[in-house]
Amino acid sequence: MTVWESLVGQRRVVETLRQAVAGHGMTHAWLFTGPPGSGRSNAAVAFAAALQCPDQGCGSCHECHTALAGSHADISVMRTEKLSIGVDEVRDLVRRSALSPVGGRWQIMIVEDADRLTEQANNALLKAIEEPSPHTAWILCAPTVEDLLPTIRSRCRLVTLTTPTIEEVAGFLQARDGVDEALADYAARASQGHIGRARALARDEATRNRRRDVVAIPAKLGSLGACLRAAAELVEVAKQEADAITSELDAKEKADLDTAYGVVERGRRPREYGPALKRLEDGQKTRAKRRHLDVVDRGLMDLVSVYRDAIAVATGARATLVNEEIRGDVERLAGTSTPELNLQRISAIFQAREQMLEFNVQPALALESLMVALKGEAS
Repeated sequence: MTVWESLVGQRRVVETLRQAVAGHGMTHAWLFTGPPGSGRSNAAVAFAAALQCPDQGCGSCHECHTALAGSHADISVMRTEKLSIGVDEVRDLVRRSALSPVGGRWQIMIVEDADRLTEQANNALLKAIEEPSPHTAWILCAPTVEDLLPTIRSRCRLVTLTTPTIEEVAGFLQARDGVDEALADYAARASQGHIGRARALARDEATRNRRRDVVAIPAKLGSLGACLRAAAELVEVAKQEADAITSELDAKEKADLDTAYGVVERGRRPREYGPALKRLEDGQKTRAKRRHLDVVDRGLMDLVSVYRDAIAVATGARATLVNEEIRGDVERLAGTSTPELNLQRISAIFQAREQMLEFNVQPALALESLMVALKGEAS
């Protein structure tokens, strides 16, 4: 299997990158954009592996294996669990970008979530992209071109990924993970083309159950009390999923820190341990906050899918329902509302997202207000 086969539904992108690896259109800076779940980061890593591979991405050689595993000496990947990427992190990456490649091919710097770069970090990155080393390639990943400074994106070659179709995602799950046809179809629809989310839904029953609870919310909003309970439930569901993701990693990081400072062997804490532990705990708290917001945001998009389905039913659209398994609830929602009202509800959901992600409103408060708005009648 070549490095390109994980890029689901991206034939045009794969062809562009293959040509660049072959020497046609290669440049020192790239910007990969696309909606969440389209595979920006996977495409960046696959491209980096192909650039290092003597056979242009065979998927079986040492270069490909180490690149895909994240251990290649000449490929650096910056990813963050925090809300932003600071200037010190970028400066460290810039220093590494100036090193000569160990393997003699490329020194490749991948920046995932480049849209999270602070202003100072953007400026530090701009200088490195303006004056690149001869064998250095930068690959930046962001949802849209507008998420980066114009001065940076103007120096990058743009590669735009698209959301894979339901059929493509379902086929990938069956071929790659051995998922049965019915479950693969459900996961592909429920994820709305998000590959990572589809794999989680296909593999984990708890994840499926949490989503089932979220998409059941619109049918429950019959009173003010029900709205407040629904908001609390969504906060709790998000917390459970975020904790499930981060708790194991937190424990491993703490154990690694204890080992590094000899706490386990010596049975005491050296003076330098306290500040290091505080930095670790602060970073974990920031990561937990971001993960919680990410999970809440995913839940809100699941709610959008229910109202979108109701609009499709009410207007007689032939599109496949995202939530086919709750068609009864969707049809009742369509029958007791109007497409205009459900469009207003979708707008309210996006306003709540903005309040939490852009203006730092506490999720519990934003969701309580949202649930009341979702219950309300059209103005």
